[in-house]
Amino acid sequence: MSPEEKYNKIRGQMPDEATVSDLTDLFKVFGDPTRAKILCCLNVQSLFVGEIAEVLNMSLSAVSHQLRILRNAKLVKGDKMGKEVLYSLDDDHVMSIINLTLTHIAE
Repeated sequence: MSPEEKYNKIRGQMPDEATVSDLTDLFKVFGDPTRAKILCCLNVQSLFVGEIAEVLNMSLSAVSHQLRILRNAKLVKGDKMGKEVLYSLDDDHVMSIINLTLTHIAE
């Protein structure tokens, strides 16, 4: 295989530009310490905004702002329970990303 064939093969297996952009945007969301802490809380159990604020010693408005970003990124979801919203991780993929990253860090 020539070098050019090798490079073309690699290029053919790479995600397109839009997908790479989405990937980097997702990592930007994970890259904020407050959002990472919220995700770690929700990795343990579903919580209401006030409970997250209490665990993290943050204001309700600060937690709500970060949850809005996490919801827009489809990392968390909210289920209306009366007048409150119970937040949880959107799906098992989010938990997998968190757990794989923590495992990598611990190595």
